[in-house]
Amino acid sequence: MKIGLFYGTDTGNTERVAKSVKSKIDKIKGDDTIELFEIYKKEAADLARYDYLIIAMPTWYDGELQGDWEEYLPKFQTIDFTNKKIAFIGLGDQYGYASYFCDGIGVFADIAVNKGAILCGKWSTAGYEHDYSKAEKNGEFVGLCLDVDNQDDMTEERLDKWIPQVLQEFGLN
Repeated sequence: MKIGLFYGTDTGNTERVAKSVKSKIDKIKGDDTIELFEIYKKEAADLARYDYLIIAMPTWYDGELQGDWEEYLPKFQTIDFTNKKIAFIGLGDQYGYASYFCDGIGVFADIAVNKGAILCGKWSTAGYEHDYSKAEKNGEFVGLCLDVDNQDDMTEERLDKWIPQVLQEFGLN
């Protein structure tokens, strides 16, 4: 079973994180475990064919979706995620946009769960300074939140802890 990792990016930060995740999983599980795709011009069937998904997206400004993900949203809403395991990675600025930190993954996680997904890779809010986030549910984030603007020095360490957690929750450890 392969993992499909889909990302959208404007500045390249989410792409860098997605490539790092792929590289780390390749080292743990081998080169044939994960496939990496930019979401631009993808169809619903491209995500639907995977039972294990990692979705990476930034949140822009006042809670706006990254352009490619905003365009993909209607397609995402048509996917039957029943019994699919999904982990999210959100990028945001917890200081500049403290009331919208990583909102994008909160929006997409709600849709996925409502369409039958099993949410994996939840992450503690400890160590973050934000006011509000649609990604925060019951005191934890729906996925890994990264702030490459203010805490980039913590990105690799967080990935190194999160990836084994996700692989275990996927049942692929």
